[in-house]
Amino acid sequence: MNVSPGGKPVIFNTMMATLNPGDEVVVPTPYWVSYPDMVLLAGGAPVFAPTTADTGFKLRPADLEKAITPKTRWLILNSPSNPSGAAYTKAELRALADVLLRHPQVWILTDDMYEHLLFDDMEFWTIAQVEPALYDRTLTMNGVSKAYAMTGWRIGYAAGPEPLIKLMAKVMSQSTSNPSSISQYAAVEALNGPQDFIKPNAKLFQERRDLVVSMLNQASGLKCPTPEGAFYVYPSCEGLIGKTAPSGRVIGSDKDFANELLEAEGVAVVFGEAFGLSPFFRISYATSNTVLEDACGRIQRFCGAVR
Repeated sequence: MNVSPGGKPVIFNTMMATLNPGDEVVVPTPYWVSYPDMVLLAGGAPVFAPTTADTGFKLRPADLEKAITPKTRWLILNSPSNPSGAAYTKAELRALADVLLRHPQVWILTDDMYEHLLFDDMEFWTIAQVEPALYDRTLTMNGVSKAYAMTGWRIGYAAGPEPLIKLMAKVMSQSTSNPSSISQYAAVEALNGPQDFIKPNAKLFQERRDLVVSMLNQASGLKCPTPEGAFYVYPSCEGLIGKTAPSGRVIGSDKDFANELLEAEGVAVVFGEAFGLSPFFRISYATSNTVLEDACGRIQRFCGAVR
């Protein structure tokens, strides 16, 4: 077990401990914004494997196969995903595992930070559960920031083969050092204490998801898929590209959309280019229904004013 001040240092320490110059890391798009930079800082090369809204923003076996080369060292798999909220079923992981079994040089880093935020009675699976033959080359990463609402405590952790954990510990001791003992004790209490609040919280997030998806799909020019987990939606604004915003400026990209929306309605979203897949944008619904209704209403009004 490797304990770190947050989830991102866990991934960075993994890359620093294992990558040689020129080693490749497969990163499905859309991705959490830090993944490519962490690979680059460790001397590796991110290789982007595309997903689409039609596939539920999930990596298909054929696209994974295409992305793998003899230089591939890691696959980063985030389920449920930030930014899309996509979560893999057991069958979908089984299909990816079949590809990985053919490439023994590829290790798998599973970012399971949103493990407990799944909707519609979906069951959580990680790839080492689905295919035990991958157990010895899988690093499982998690933390207490999301399910336990302990973001400020800065605790992430990873479990994997002992030699890898020892290498990660060496890197961490010379870089991020260690999280405070107070945070570690708090995380132990969270993980070992009562868990009965997790399912009601997940249900609350599911209700917020349904609210946001419904309201965004009523906005002119937007299409919002229904995510399986986390607390984000990743709608397409393709229907507004090339049109004119209330300011008189043409919306040429998802970044333009985000900037115009902020200027016109005071609603902040993250444009899809930052996550490696356009023309989309991300919204977090980790806030109250009142705030979400107001924000989505403003988005509807803005979209209705685009010509």
